[in-house]
Amino acid sequence: MFVFVSKCFTEQVDSDGENVEVVQWTTRRSLAETVRNWTLILAEERTRRKDPFDGFNHYDGGWNISDKHYWSSVGSTAAPLLIIAGFWFILFGLSLLLICCCCCCRRRERYGYSRIAFVFSLNLLVLFTTAAIVGCILLYIGQGKFHNSTTNTLDYVVNQANTVTEKLGDLSEYLSAAKRVGVDQDFLLSDFQNGIDKLQLMIHSVASNFGSKTKKKSKDIQHVFNIVRLAFIIVAAFMLLLAFFGFVFSILGLRGLVYFLVIIGWILVAGMFILSGILALLHNVVSDTCVAMDEWVQNPTAYTALDDLLPCVDNATAQETLLRSKEVTYQLVRVVNTIISNVSNVNGLPVVGPPIFFNQSGPLMPALCNPFNSDLTDRQCVAGEVDLNNATVVWKNYRCQVSPSGICNSPGRITPTIYKAMMAKVNVSFGLYNYSPFLVGLQDCSFMREAFAEIYNNHCFGLRQHSKWVYIGLTLVSSAVMLSLICWVIHARDRRQLQRTIQFDQGLTY
Repeated sequence: MFVFVSKCFTEQVDSDGENVEVVQWTTRRSLAETVRNWTLILAEERTRRKDPFDGFNHYDGGWNISDKHYWSSVGSTAAPLLIIAGFWFILFGLSLLLICCCCCCRRRERYGYSRIAFVFSLNLLVLFTTAAIVGCILLYIGQGKFHNSTTNTLDYVVNQANTVTEKLGDLSEYLSAAKRVGVDQDFLLSDFQNGIDKLQLMIHSVASNFGSKTKKKSKDIQHVFNIVRLAFIIVAAFMLLLAFFGFVFSILGLRGLVYFLVIIGWILVAGMFILSGILALLHNVVSDTCVAMDEWVQNPTAYTALDDLLPCVDNATAQETLLRSKEVTYQLVRVVNTIISNVSNVNGLPVVGPPIFFNQSGPLMPALCNPFNSDLTDRQCVAGEVDLNNATVVWKNYRCQVSPSGICNSPGRITPTIYKAMMAKVNVSFGLYNYSPFLVGLQDCSFMREAFAEIYNNHCFGLRQHSKWVYIGLTLVSSAVMLSLICWVIHARDRRQLQRTIQFDQGLTY
């Protein structure tokens, strides 16, 4: 269930035929210039099991849910329980048939019984019935805790998916705002606006598909888990009642009812062993996945089976979004600084008039620090510049009061209207700049590494422990009821012989 949203990440978005240079997926993680020349086999030691599809040789491919040999090897862990189910169903069925034939062919019953055999069968009956009750309790508690663990894990996965969707949606809103805002007549160039339009379509496609598919898959999986939980509760309750009534009817010597419950139990025990095998397989897959996630987190530069299943978000979209957000941020800051240097900080001639001259005066406005150079590499602020964090506060002191004609009638370098337009650009730049780490996290899979680390540290223990409880509880109930069925038949027969012996002795005495 840890990888159920993987296909949401692999959706390819049509970019309308645009040629965008994108790093290939095989080099998407961590550092683009790092050459990954080694392959890590995930959970290699834990998954070293015999593979029936490979002549029962040991499987050495590690965790890989796309490999049929992995499923064959992990399925072999359920084989003993499935074999027990098959042998039980056949042998006990033949035994019941043989008992029926003997009862029909024998004309009269023997008298006499063994006191030791009677007491011994009674003790075994009590022991196995107690074990069945303990197994039912363990099964009930284990399924409740396992359901809570899976629900918490699903909730975490969905919350992470919602975080990605919300942040991509917010980024799309920032890009929309970048197209709308302007300082007087200086807007973004048309090619940037067209690029933003296509980028928004890409982001919207990825965000909508990611969110909708994650929610749908989450609901489907939660629905399945709810059904499984209800099934476990019904099984635990029914097996508890079966063990109790079988014990009571056997003690009372009601052979007819005992044999009726034996036939029902014969079929149920076989089904329980099959279900135990499935739970054993699920437990091992969950444990393998937890180990695989931890090793993938610890080795971010290695190529693993998870690389083909969890490409985070579409790599082309992440790189294009990152590049476009840097370009938009750079251009917005450049436009603002152009207005500051060419208009606000220039004492123009009155004959020119607005928007070049509006009687600006007073101390010169500081320029806005551009976080990127022209080649979009990171840039450090220099003395005298204001950064995106405090520009709105600093520039507020440079506003002037204006007349109805838009001319300053008090000292100041910008009018309130220009200040609002500049603040809009600063806010958009600030938002885009702050989302860069998030986009990088999507690109190099650090976002997924953090999510997997969270799942391994806070969810895996509960999933493994509680799935083990369910598996052990099912196996214990199946084994205890299986042995109880045999004891029911033996003890009911012994008690019946005891009663007939007592009646026969009383007849002789009389």
